[in-house]
Amino acid sequence: MTSSAAALSATAPVLKAESFAARYGALCALLLLAAAVRLPLAFWPNIIHNDEIYQYLEPAWRLLGHQGVVTWEWRDGIRSWFLPTLFAGPVALGDWLAPGGWGAFVVPRLVVGLASLSIVVTAWHFGERISRSHAVVAAFAAAVWFELVYYAPHTLSEPLATAAILPAAYLLTGEPARNRLFTAGALLALACVWRFQYVPACAVFAVAACWRDPRNAIALVAGGCVVLVLSGAVDMVHGSAPFAWLVQNIQQNLLHDRASEFGVAPAAAYVLQASILWSGTTLLMLLALWRGWRHAPLLIVAAVVNVAFHSMIVHKEYRFIFLSIALLIIAAALGSADWVQIMRRQSAWRSRALPVVCAGWLLLSLGLSGATLIMRDNWMRGNGEARLAAELEADPEVCGLALYAMHDPFVPGRGQLAARRPVYSFYPDDPLAKGQLPALVKTHQAEFNRIIGPANLASELPADFSRRNCAMMSDEKPACVFVRRGACDAGASPFGINDVLVRLNY
Repeated sequence: MTSSAAALSATAPVLKAESFAARYGALCALLLLAAAVRLPLAFWPNIIHNDEIYQYLEPAWRLLGHQGVVTWEWRDGIRSWFLPTLFAGPVALGDWLAPGGWGAFVVPRLVVGLASLSIVVTAWHFGERISRSHAVVAAFAAAVWFELVYYAPHTLSEPLATAAILPAAYLLTGEPARNRLFTAGALLALACVWRFQYVPACAVFAVAACWRDPRNAIALVAGGCVVLVLSGAVDMVHGSAPFAWLVQNIQQNLLHDRASEFGVAPAAAYVLQASILWSGTTLLMLLALWRGWRHAPLLIVAAVVNVAFHSMIVHKEYRFIFLSIALLIIAAALGSADWVQIMRRQSAWRSRALPVVCAGWLLLSLGLSGATLIMRDNWMRGNGEARLAAELEADPEVCGLALYAMHDPFVPGRGQLAARRPVYSFYPDDPLAKGQLPALVKTHQAEFNRIIGPANLASELPADFSRRNCAMMSDEKPACVFVRRGACDAGASPFGINDVLVRLNY
């Protein structure tokens, strides 16, 4: 080997490392930024919806052999065991690290927060197809946009499904090789098992890939079948026919209109709420999307299809269209990166264009995250319940807990997760209550020595219970912990929380 060849061979690893650093250094920095923003929120006891506890973490807790709350969705078999099975590991790890509910609540949220980083990575790669500036702006916007940050640590199917769909969308919108198609098919199937209502949006990317070359469908379907077989196997392990939960879900929510019992909204509700949350930036966002259309039209089409599909369902929650939010933010960020190139044509802005556009995304996100009453309420939702739950977790004398006339028959948050004591519920709508809640609590008071109830109903509680600490609940009313000294005499009470939920069909 000549000396020049030897020198070239010796410097090759250095050049390769330099090339990697030059290409992905900015992406790594943005991922660190996104993680620094998202992961601390796993410790913030904010709850978007009861589902993140009772549909995913509580079932995972029960899989570990513990008692837990069973809601109507699980009694009627309309939920897949796939996600709770995946959550069982983080829940077990969390409970081992910090027993008593806190760890079992936080560790799964850290896992989901880490999964949300796939949105940032995908945004970078979509932008990299255009230019380095587009990659930086798209990934930065995905890292800091308030809605993406807010939903990131919550153990819900929507953020997790979105974290799987976006990489699949990237793989399907380029020049997909067979192995990429297989991976994309597996990711889309995974997302659809987690959130089957995202099937129409996923179909946009699948059809577009197969439209260019119908042979792509072979690898795409093969990847999807692997995940579907795995999901069916999980169903069978839990004693259910494969995808029987899907049939039951459609039957309950479409044929029996069960979802409407939890609230209905007009078809335009999602558009209206997005315009409220985006406030005065809506026009700016539309301008960015107009420019983003030429870079990523399928992202916008899939986002619109997803909103249109969910708008036909009468029960609406903003989290349902999280996929659309992520797709639109990435498309808008790609469009706004065009402004960087336009500004660079002016010598005065040549070196400042990229920082200015990124700063614009950051300022808009910071402003909108607390600008509306909706977001301010969202950030604080569940915090009051968590404060009272934390007090009970730290109380070694608790032997039984009763929930009295709460706005729900159960308290959202980590309060009941990993509860190692009986939980009772005295709820006004319970057929057994018949307007006699104060008398019933007095009759059964030997079964519990702690009560959580509204502050204004303290006079209805037995005289043996004294008020301790209070907190503002999600219904904007104060509730307190009421304490009775002494032990509990647990019996076969008809007011155990699961018995109450059965009577209420909750």
